[in-house]
Amino acid sequence: MLLAITRLAEKGSADAALCKKYGHECRIVSPLRAEIRSSTIQTFVLAAADGEFDAIFFTSALPAQKIAPLLNPTITKKSRVIAIGPQTAKVLHDAGLAAETLPTFYSRDFVPYLGEWINGKRIGIPRADVPNPGLINAIEDAGGMAFEYRCYGLEPTNELLNFDEVDAVLFTSANSYKMALLPSMQNILPIAIGDITADAMQAGGLEPKVVGDGSLEGTLNALNIYLESVQ
Repeated sequence: MLLAITRLAEKGSADAALCKKYGHECRIVSPLRAEIRSSTIQTFVLAAADGEFDAIFFTSALPAQKIAPLLNPTITKKSRVIAIGPQTAKVLHDAGLAAETLPTFYSRDFVPYLGEWINGKRIGIPRADVPNPGLINAIEDAGGMAFEYRCYGLEPTNELLNFDEVDAVLFTSANSYKMALLPSMQNILPIAIGDITADAMQAGGLEPKVVGDGSLEGTLNALNIYLESVQ
């Protein structure tokens, strides 16, 4: 199948190889663009270097790409560095940072992963300028202190997505669905990367036929299981 995958242009470099592994091709379509805030990144890097955080949580690969090369690998002697998934972890590892990886692909599992350790700890979170009150409230409810650094904004491209000859579209986030300009979805299989994205699609009137585990690889695996079931 030819899949359209909603990604920031900066984040789709590994998708083609992974899709090929599962027998598919892909086209990156970008309903959003990132506006990098260099001054916020620099403020975060300086705070991290000064040892202001007991843990740093990278919630996606893009901030890891922008920030990891600016961090001295010895930062891990001051702070636990935690990635939301293996792709983000790879970016950190490639920069020489010894990063832990959450066992799932959802920020809601960050606090359960840390457990009682989080009590009294300062957590630095470089991320997109998208509210995530669930994460912040969970950290604070567990006795931690959350310090968000909104190091990039997400703006709609306001461009009609190119679905020419596409067999399926894989939405990789709730915002990539809600802020997309969509052409006709007739005869196109709608796919959600995870349950949060699926909820947004359902609220917008588009029922996903496949829902992944929050990762691209898990979603491609779920897609192939679905395709086998309908043959």
